Amino acid sequence: MAENKKYNVEVRVWIEEAEGAFLGIGKIWLLENIKKTGSITNAAKEMKMAYRQAWQLVEEMNQHAEKPLVEKLLGGKGGGGAKLTEAGERAIEVFYEVEKRIKDFAKKETQNLNFNL
Repeated sequence: MAENKKYNVEVRVWIEEAEGAFLGIGKIWLLENIKKTGSITNAAKEMKMAYRQAWQLVEEMNQHAEKPLVEKLLGGKGGGGAKLTEAGERAIEVFYEVEKRIKDFAKKETQNLNFNL
């Protein structure tokens, strides 16, 4: 006699642009950490990521976006840093809105699963 198995529909969301991957959860976390720390260096450290990789991801996002998402701040008395632009803030919002709608859909589909043969 077969036991009742429980299944879930799971999804990972990323947004692509004609040139390639634009935004996924990893890049969103990087943007959030840049916002929190005010620096690409500190955001990378927080994520246990090499600065070079973080910088490349920021460059990629800025190239794929209509407007740059991250702006470098020039050094001064307190040193340089980075901050999110309005477009960067909006990218985070839009990503999470889309992800929520898709995950809500997947949840509904989970309830409709029927493998009884």
